[in-house]
Amino acid sequence: MTPVQSLKTGLITGSMLAGNPTFGTYIGADVLVVAGGAGGGGKAGGGGGAGGLRSSSSVFNKGTTYTVTVGAGGTAGNGSGSRGGAGNASSVIGGSISFSSSAGGSGGGRDGAGNGLTGGSGGGASGGGTGGAGNSGGFSPAEGNNGAGGVEGAPGYSGGGGGGAGAVGGTGTNTTPGNGGAGNGDFSSWASATSSGSSGYYAGGGGAGNLSGSGSSGGSGGGGNAASNGTANTGGGGGGHSGSDGGLAGAGGSGIVIFRVAGSVTAASTTGSPTRYETGGYSYYKFTGNGSITF
Repeated sequence: MTPVQSLKTGLITGSMLAGNPTFGTYIGADVLVVAGGAGGGGKAGGGGGAGGLRSSSSVFNKGTTYTVTVGAGGTAGNGSGSRGGAGNASSVIGGSISFSSSAGGSGGGRDGAGNGLTGGSGGGASGGGTGGAGNSGGFSPAEGNNGAGGVEGAPGYSGGGGGGAGAVGGTGTNTTPGNGGAGNGDFSSWASATSSGSSGYYAGGGGAGNLSGSGSSGGSGGGGNAASNGTANTGGGGGGHSGSDGGLAGAGGSGIVIFRVAGSVTAASTTGSPTRYETGGYSYYKFTGNGSITF
């Protein structure tokens, strides 16, 4: 029996695809799509928001080429107080399928751009600012969480942490900048199978900075510590700049796209040099850059 596809997205529920079966001209596959994290803000800045994280069990047409976009991380804010750059969206598009996750929201900088911005997970704010909202795509379940606000008070004037896929960012205090929100650990088996993620997590928020130079921690899943970059191919947010000098904040980490199919399955063709893994009864294709796949 040919499975019914949604006219809107081409997706059906995971329960309908238990075991990722093959239906003649169709094949069932699970997909993890993580967008690029945002950069942290400059000069006691907020942490960058993690890239949005979404997963789906989908029906793919054999012979149809599906284009994979892996979002780059956002640029770092600088010591003059600029806001970090937003991340970039990741997606899988082809046939009737159009599935994407939203870019991480920028971390706020101290001078004139203090609020964190909305994104897959929201960016943290510099001292006195408001954190950005997460889940900018309006998805259910949510692709990410809010960034936190900062505190405009001596001696630290601390920023707030960027939101992560698993938790909101930490709010800064007068003396201590906020930590980045934790990422999502529900795909630890995928991370282990494909040598990806960070300790089994993806999409952690960036830690914030303050004027006193105190550091904070990025969220599990590649979020950068204060003034440190998010980890590549995790969607982690960059850490906010810490200190009153002219140094840089951290840049956001790039995203990742992974396909998982039950059994020993080899794609008919790929571009972009994804890495194939076969373990635990599944075949995986890991994309760390743009490309395509045809089953």
